[in-house]
Amino acid sequence: MKLISHDIIIRPIVTEKSNRMMENNWYTFEVHSMANKIQIRKAVEEVFKVKVLQVNTINVKPKPKRMGAFKGKTRSWKKAMVSLAAGQRIEFFEGASI
Repeated sequence: MKLISHDIIIRPIVTEKSNRMMENNWYTFEVHSMANKIQIRKAVEEVFKVKVLQVNTINVKPKPKRMGAFKGKTRSWKKAMVSLAAGQRIEFFEGASI
């Protein structure tokens, strides 16, 4: 399956933990579930014009949820944590807050 850069990066993850990680040049994204680390690296470098040093990924499993008598699950998704070279930032995140 051929993915383009804008299809790989779905959305940024903005939480308290990801905000703390940004201080150390680590940025967190939700990515396409079929994307590998090489594709994620190229997509971040192309879209945000930065140098990526390291990519860590995790498949987030669904959690059971209930709404009264109805049972269900949250969706599963893939998370990528991306480390940037020293002195580089992604401006997209700078104005984001929780």
